[in-house]
Amino acid sequence: MKKLKLSIAVCFLTAAFSSGLQAQDTNTDNHTITISIPEVALVDIEPAATKNITLGFTAPTEAGNPVTPTTSNTTLWLNYSSIKSVADPTRNVSVNVNAVIPGIDIHVTAAAATGSGGGTLGTPAAQLTLSATDQTIISGIGSAYTGNGANNGHNLTYALAAGSGPGGVAAYADLQATASTVATVTYTISDN
Repeated sequence: MKKLKLSIAVCFLTAAFSSGLQAQDTNTDNHTITISIPEVALVDIEPAATKNITLGFTAPTEAGNPVTPTTSNTTLWLNYSSIKSVADPTRNVSVNVNAVIPGIDIHVTAAAATGSGGGTLGTPAAQLTLSATDQTIISGIGSAYTGNGANNGHNLTYALAAGSGPGGVAAYADLQATASTVATVTYTISDN
């Protein structure tokens, strides 16, 4: 009987003690969510399948007149995606050409961004005359995306000018007849 009373007493004591250890819910609770956002800096020229263009000059038909450039090209679009870092709040897109063609100025102009993009899209510079030195064509890009493909981003206009024209750096005297000369134009997105 003593054993039974002791067992019952131990059971009641255990039950009383364990009920005091149970957690009590309240009217609020919380937990954490860890969020990771990658830094992004991507740029491309669209349409990718036809981004190599041809420009040229037309010979004069009257003695005493200069060669004239063919029509400018407006088929290319500059697309980018950017997630800025804390240390660098904006980015730029710069442009250069690998080879300066004697006697020819290659002009490029970026239009204001259009299409399906969002965020802090960049501001285009005025017309640039391409050189081997990087020049900023789009500035002030924050966290943004232009949309992908043609008709999204900044429409690019390429035009040629024979040297010695307004704002030019090339000299007409340096022009040389050639069937085709290839120059590579490079766009780079980078932190300020």
